[in-house]
Amino acid sequence: MNPFRAHPWQRATRTLAALLLGAAACASPAAQAQVGMAQLMAGDLPVTLVYPTAQAAQAQAFGPFTLTVALNAAPRPGPHRLVVLSHGTGGSPLADHDLAATLARAGLVVAQPLHAGDNHQDARQAGPAAWQTRPGEVSRSIDMLATHADWQGRLQLDRVGVHGMSAGGVTALSLAGAQWRTLNLVQHCQAHAQDDLGFCFNGLASAAERAERQAQYNAARGVPEAYLPAALKVVHGGHTPDANGNTEVRPDARVASVTLSVPVAALFSAESLARIRVPLGVVSAGRDVMLMPAFHSSHVLRHCGSCQLLADLPGAGHMDLLSPWPEGLARSEAARQARGGAVEAGFDGRERKAAFQAIAEFHQRNLGR
Repeated sequence: MNPFRAHPWQRATRTLAALLLGAAACASPAAQAQVGMAQLMAGDLPVTLVYPTAQAAQAQAFGPFTLTVALNAAPRPGPHRLVVLSHGTGGSPLADHDLAATLARAGLVVAQPLHAGDNHQDARQAGPAAWQTRPGEVSRSIDMLATHADWQGRLQLDRVGVHGMSAGGVTALSLAGAQWRTLNLVQHCQAHAQDDLGFCFNGLASAAERAERQAQYNAARGVPEAYLPAALKVVHGGHTPDANGNTEVRPDARVASVTLSVPVAALFSAESLARIRVPLGVVSAGRDVMLMPAFHSSHVLRHCGSCQLLADLPGAGHMDLLSPWPEGLARSEAARQARGGAVEAGFDGRERKAAFQAIAEFHQRNLGR
């Protein structure tokens, strides 16, 4: 009954740890503000840090990606505020680097956990299984930095920001206090599978694969909820308030500022979105056919009174919120999708840059010093 079992969402790139070890530096330092990058471990969870530094950055090759960073450089004196960035399905820190670098140039430290079972190397748990564990991985990243010998004195962790792109939106919304069930996803796709094709059949390019997934959705149609498997009905995300509304809704009280880019959101209940009190900003893309805005970004904005639209990019597709995004990866991703996956030829990257700056300013404003 799990509609995401044996999910094919996986991106074939090398592991970040190997890429960091094998990075080849070019000779010319970056002319812009300097961005440091290092990798730490929160137990068995790799966490990439991107942060402001005074050390000269250089162009570094990471497989098909090129980033301008100072590897393992000393950070600028703190204390700094932290933003944890949750990547999309099958993702890695590399494709979100331009946003991380924008945050670092704004004086913030960015932690990018590589979500277990839902990353570029291993996507076997992609979907609801990983969505359940992602928020805890954000908290583990914060806990690790709070006790790390080199970082604990450089960070203010009483108020932390979280950003989520695509499936990372489930992470961020859960940490803001919103709630979801796998059954909500199934019911959404029973009603809107063809309208929201890119979401309901994500990673399924063939008609046969989509027909199998549709059959899984249909298996629950008309079945009284009491008779459905318990796993479909479990509520995930924020805590449910008690009768007096006194229960803390956020799973991690340190999360004080949240942003989303083209988020997975249709599975969140309207009631729980309405209970969000953490400042929350949304970036949407008008040509996003992988996660149709009407069912995802607009669903958040329609029900969440404390949420605001930071940027609406009418010419952008879903993958235009990734940067850098090498052309070869864009083509291979698009070939595996029921709908979407390619970048929009006419999209002006300056709009993405402005949206990233708006995200940085939102976290600066709401986290303070």
